Amino acid sequence: MAKTSGNRVLVAGMLSPLIAAFLGLYVYAALTRASENLNQDYVYRLMSVSLVMVVPFLVTLALAIPDLRRGALTRSGKIGVGVAVLSLCLTFVPIRGLIVRVQQARNAAIQDAAAPLFATVDIMGNPHRLQDHLGKVVLINAWATWCPPCREEMPLLDQLYESRKDRGFIVFGFSNEDVDLQKQFVREQLSVDYPLLTIDGEVPSLYRDVQRWPAFFLIDRKGRLQPAPQSGEPFEKMEAAVDALLGAGS
Repeated sequence: MAKTSGNRVLVAGMLSPLIAAFLGLYVYAALTRASENLNQDYVYRLMSVSLVMVVPFLVTLALAIPDLRRGALTRSGKIGVGVAVLSLCLTFVPIRGLIVRVQQARNAAIQDAAAPLFATVDIMGNPHRLQDHLGKVVLINAWATWCPPCREEMPLLDQLYESRKDRGFIVFGFSNEDVDLQKQFVREQLSVDYPLLTIDGEVPSLYRDVQRWPAFFLIDRKGRLQPAPQSGEPFEKMEAAVDALLGAGS
């Protein structure tokens, strides 16, 4: 009887990593298809994936508990429980995403810290360095071609840039997508006058590694990060934040 029970635990444990990976991918895909706002429910999706990926381990543990209580867990059962424990390592993927999102929220609230410098080229190959714009108010927009809010806000950003560039204001767009894809996007769908930068040069992770698009970073005339309104808030808040920094330097 103990041997049969141990074999069940072994089989459940050995299958745990595969089942955990399958459940994680399936739940994430299903929730993504059902989502009405991929950015807004990102945390919910990752939390759901993390929880469902623990299920195979719990099933294996439940099968092993009777033998554990009797002190009769066989070697095969111990191996099964061990593999099931290792399967929990797969939850690192969604958990890391949650950690990154928390860090992004902290980054968005940074105030009076020196903005990390970047040096890269735009999608046309022209060089750009943040340090060359010291004395200006700089708005950095992390965007993606597939992102609906990005497409909605980019024309507003372009208008903001055009109306305030003579006062010392510059907008930069950052995307980690293929340069040819970006060129096709601005050629066929949406063209803007502010520079769209690549991440091919020296680009700090603050501007590059984002999980929520669009993301904004606002830099004052002294080259220091200031809190920036984020996507979903009325764009008037962005205008007011920019005007406040422009006025502060006048």
